[in-house]
Amino acid sequence: MPSSPLLPPPDQRVAIVTGAADGIGWATAQRLAQEYGHVVVADLRPEAAEARARELGAGHGWQACDVTQEGPVRALVQDTVARFGRLDVLVNNAGIGEQPVMTLEQTVEGFDRILAVHLRGTFLASREAGRVFVLQQSGAIVNIASIAGRQGHPGRNAYGAAKAGISTMTEAMASEWARDGIRVNAVAPGYVMTELVKELVAKGALDMQSIEDNTPMGRCGAPEEIAEAIAFLASERAAYITGVTLPVDGGWLGFGAPPAKLGTVEHKRVVL
Repeated sequence: MPSSPLLPPPDQRVAIVTGAADGIGWATAQRLAQEYGHVVVADLRPEAAEARARELGAGHGWQACDVTQEGPVRALVQDTVARFGRLDVLVNNAGIGEQPVMTLEQTVEGFDRILAVHLRGTFLASREAGRVFVLQQSGAIVNIASIAGRQGHPGRNAYGAAKAGISTMTEAMASEWARDGIRVNAVAPGYVMTELVKELVAKGALDMQSIEDNTPMGRCGAPEEIAEAIAFLASERAAYITGVTLPVDGGWLGFGAPPAKLGTVEHKRVVL
């Protein structure tokens, strides 16, 4: 088994975060910037990516990238290595929302687009980063799965299929590359209070009360909480963890009873 090379000091380490201009991606870029000297903010929108990189400060970078296209993804990884000399972490966060209709009204074009961004995008970026990691004999990938990839969510066919595929691909890549010093893991967020979710709640497209009622912890997650889990899996603190999809969902996947079963111990106390 090959020995793992010594990693450079934190201020010389390099991370790429896709879809990093907003939401979980931006929270992750900010969190990784606390431990990595160089974080590359990759996003489909060049102006947003550049603005976020400037917010992170000196030493960080940005690049416009459509993760569904092989050329731009290859350029993202190659340009990052050319600029900073190495790559240590890839976070595959880029994604889009589901078609807002049920199965009988969904289009093939919408279905294919969702799979392309989530599943093909994760594959392409992981493959290109993997080429670098194999040469280095070190590296970590953190993918973004979802609770929708673990349970049936009506109307979320493409999104759920893509996220389930990401979890399985995570396991396959982790097994394939483990002896080259590369770890591949994923997080499966529950409902997270991003700006998009806030907009959906304001429009009445999302029932926040129902979500809270069905979440054991009784609330949505914050982007920063997902970012903490990502940072952990990317770090040496998780050196013996690979091939895992970690739910970060306030207990959603672990709960199988009616919402009425939730409550504090005091509220549920039975006087005998």
